[in-house]
Amino acid sequence: MLDRFIPLRASSALFLAIMPAGCATFGAAHTAALVSTDAAQVSAPAAEIIAEDLVGRLAEAVGPGTGTITLRPDTSAFAIALDTSLRKWGYAVAAGDKAEIANPIPLTYILDTLDDSVLARLSTPVVDLGRAYALTAAGAEPSSPLSVMLRS
Repeated sequence: MLDRFIPLRASSALFLAIMPAGCATFGAAHTAALVSTDAAQVSAPAAEIIAEDLVGRLAEAVGPGTGTITLRPDTSAFAIALDTSLRKWGYAVAAGDKAEIANPIPLTYILDTLDDSVLARLSTPVVDLGRAYALTAAGAEPSSPLSVMLRS
């Protein structure tokens, strides 16, 4: 209820500032247990823009194509766009928990809505990325700074 009285920009900034703190208690073992979800049910064009932006930022943080990403099987527009974008950036992608992969990198995501924004987060054992997006006629555009939390 409080977010109705706070302007959208302030509520998005507050969410993105608090988001890494809530994730700080998760170690590498916990990240793999998180469930990916697209509660926002974004359109395919919006999903492609959001996925490309976040995967590009992931590549900046950990390097492009640095390992095999494991994703839980999903048929949402965002899951498909994320898989495509990861491959485009040089990452190998495996669906599900593949025991035969040496040093897999589990990746989870969450897309949700707040007011008129979509809040997106990618999580791996070494980095969490989060950003708010405004949905547009063309798809989506970032409406907040990128939130980055690196783990050692």
